[in-house]
Amino acid sequence: MVVTGTPATRQRLTLAPDPRRVIIKLFVPGEDAAVAHTRAHDLVDRIADLDPDETELLLRRTLHDFGDRHRDLEGTFQHHYELVRHRVTRTRQLSPTARLLVGAYFSHEFAVEAAALCNPSMVAHPDQSALRPGQLRVAVSLRQIGEGHLSSIGFASAVLGPGSHLAVQGRPGPLVTGRPGHVQHRRDLLAAGLREEGWDNEVSATVLATLPEHYDEAEFERALGDLPPDLLYRHTTPDTLEQLRRTSAASYAVEFPADTLLHERVLWPATAAESNGMEDARFVRYVDDAGTPTYRATYTAYDGQRIAPRALTSDDLRHFRIDPMRGPGTRNKGIALFPRAVGGRHLALCRSDGETIGLTALADDNTWRAPVPLHGPRRSWELIQVGNCGSPIETDAGWLVLTHGVGPMRRYAIGALLLDLHRPERVIAELPGALLAPDDTEREGYVPNVVYSCGALLHGDLLWLPYGASDARVGFATVPLAPLVEAMVQGRSS
Repeated sequence: MVVTGTPATRQRLTLAPDPRRVIIKLFVPGEDAAVAHTRAHDLVDRIADLDPDETELLLRRTLHDFGDRHRDLEGTFQHHYELVRHRVTRTRQLSPTARLLVGAYFSHEFAVEAAALCNPSMVAHPDQSALRPGQLRVAVSLRQIGEGHLSSIGFASAVLGPGSHLAVQGRPGPLVTGRPGHVQHRRDLLAAGLREEGWDNEVSATVLATLPEHYDEAEFERALGDLPPDLLYRHTTPDTLEQLRRTSAASYAVEFPADTLLHERVLWPATAAESNGMEDARFVRYVDDAGTPTYRATYTAYDGQRIAPRALTSDDLRHFRIDPMRGPGTRNKGIALFPRAVGGRHLALCRSDGETIGLTALADDNTWRAPVPLHGPRRSWELIQVGNCGSPIETDAGWLVLTHGVGPMRRYAIGALLLDLHRPERVIAELPGALLAPDDTEREGYVPNVVYSCGALLHGDLLWLPYGASDARVGFATVPLAPLVEAMVQGRSS
């Protein structure tokens, strides 16, 4: 039986998936079929055969119908034309208008959250201007799921307070997926990735030895090109070089125009490892020893077969850097970073065995160590597995950890632990029952019988808990902190 002495109060306001939130993707007709080249080639020929007046009218109509839904539509069409121009055998016959029209035919809209919207986390917004006393503006990260169960990371902005008042800003388009940014790669992450994947050999060791601690793409390619001949022509070298490129490319950067609003920004899959989705981002506002804040997050990259943990950093939620996470503490899903160092250690919650909440620490080589178990499945509502619901929240009583547990009929509920502030390896209190479980209005959805969060926030004396309800919508709940802690202390021996 699921019980709790501290009920959460649900807000009436919710966020539902909005199919009007669309981006433009490259579309190659028949690209999944054996005759892909023929279909695309013939389409370009048919466009080239159109009357110039019809070409002009068709492009103008397309720009009119879709121009207010996207930024720089002509630029996108030109870019998509450049991507498929190798299929164009009559390039000289194509006017600039016809080339834009080719780009339009090789484009399509994708509704980023047409299937589901879920698994939010909440952090203080970079902009705290124009607020009344008792208010806090927050950034809410969202898992957006579109056609083909393809996940991306989106955002919303909201204002908390005074008291339990909540206001969520609208989320109109147009959406922007950002552009690649410059990134300095890390040699230690490359080395750790090669070790994990079993590519520690003479070729990879030679490349690593010639790379500086931080390197760019040009330095990386020079290191590959400078391989000695006796290594270059080994039969295993081509596969090793491919793996080196794939592992190095796991780190990248993306940035958004300065005039975009937070809810217009979409972190979209950019590497092969995340080609089938970027799932369950857990954001936290991290403060270093000098008091400098940054935004950090973890998420799960999915390529359709394998999952891989990723770390994200940003100073302003406009420029983002993505890096792989390595080491035994990062196996499986659900990693959540602490908001500051504890006793000089960088810590994270994890679930490397798939069913137990653990604590892992960052080693000197930038890998996450084997975890210390904190809490396993033992109560009726969590017997299948447990995990965290976001980063620990610092309170005077200890580190508050929201958990999720899975019970009969794969029903998800949210619980809570309290960790020692100075020795987080110690669980000092536990809520005896669930804090939040699906009610009758939250049972139905894309994934039934689930409430799940990727990160709550403490504002004043209230814990603000955003959560996904059966992947049908995002809800918000509040819990008074003092009664919650008291209920956990009372339940320590239960």
